[in-house]
Amino acid sequence: MTKTSFYSFLQKIPKSEIHIHFEAVVSHASIKKLYKKRFGKPLSAHAQKSYFSYPDLNGFVQAFLKVQDLFLTPDDFSLVFDDLKTYLIKNNIVYCEAFFSPTAFIKKGFKYKDIVSVIDRNIRQIEQETGRTVRFLIDVSRTFGAQNAQDNYRAFREHQSPYIIGIGLGGAEQKGPPQWFEPVFKAAREDSVHVVAHAGEDLGPQSIWDTIQFLQVERIGHGITAIYDKKLMDYLKSTQLPLEICPTSNLFTKRFVTEMKKHPIRQLFNHGILTTINTDDPVFFKISLTDEYWNLYRSLHFSMEEIRTLIKNGFKATFLPDSQKESYMAAVDAAFAEAAAADAAAASSES
Repeated sequence: MTKTSFYSFLQKIPKSEIHIHFEAVVSHASIKKLYKKRFGKPLSAHAQKSYFSYPDLNGFVQAFLKVQDLFLTPDDFSLVFDDLKTYLIKNNIVYCEAFFSPTAFIKKGFKYKDIVSVIDRNIRQIEQETGRTVRFLIDVSRTFGAQNAQDNYRAFREHQSPYIIGIGLGGAEQKGPPQWFEPVFKAAREDSVHVVAHAGEDLGPQSIWDTIQFLQVERIGHGITAIYDKKLMDYLKSTQLPLEICPTSNLFTKRFVTEMKKHPIRQLFNHGILTTINTDDPVFFKISLTDEYWNLYRSLHFSMEEIRTLIKNGFKATFLPDSQKESYMAAVDAAFAEAAAADAAAASSES
């Protein structure tokens, strides 16, 4: 299948994305608007390049914080919600669970309740205008330490929203072992709040084991270093604990992956682990969800049937009720059948 026909086919298929950072959907046009509002002058080409230049994961985290610093009020988030809506439509993402990191904004003086108000208003608008569903997970963040994570969770509980359904642990993996955040995650589980965490992205498999043991998460963000531990691979297979795989993001960090054709997604998938495909930070890594599937098809020789399985896995790993998961997965099967029939009919008419 050519790239053009692949993209045309995938556009017809409903998808989910469950590992994407909200602020990293911001478009270059929105960054220019935010910069001018923040500094009172146009964004130069050199300055714009600085927002997207980083040598490693820690450098990326600093660039991410730099972008967050452009926002002056919670209402500025509306620009990014417009970008998110465009992104969802372009990739035919019908259900999305996105991370949002409030700490840097709270440190700037934003009120958490005002942030929640903007989130509620904009997600409601996206759903009314497009019929697509968006939910947020609050990143309690390794970057700012355990006490800050507890403060974030306290705000989460005090100002609840139907659109914010859980917490996640992101940030630089080397700067905060899971053990530090055990109390926050224990409280969340007792409150029936969904919990996820990044692990096995920048550190070895022990980081994944520790995340499972101390945080008892429902999904692992990345988790690619599981390939170095057969016992862990078997555990992930038997429990079907989902992995949120972000191929291009892993390639960017070059910590464990240096070529797309050598990405461990193939080993993880073949082992029977519940793997899902995501972008992590699409604008920063110049990638879209459809691009990620194309890379798997082209570089890792995933068949269309395997890609169908990955797309259905994306819905299976969500925090939706089982009945809705089944409905979405049935829609994927129906869309695949319809798209395949349309392609066959087009090929027949051409011949």
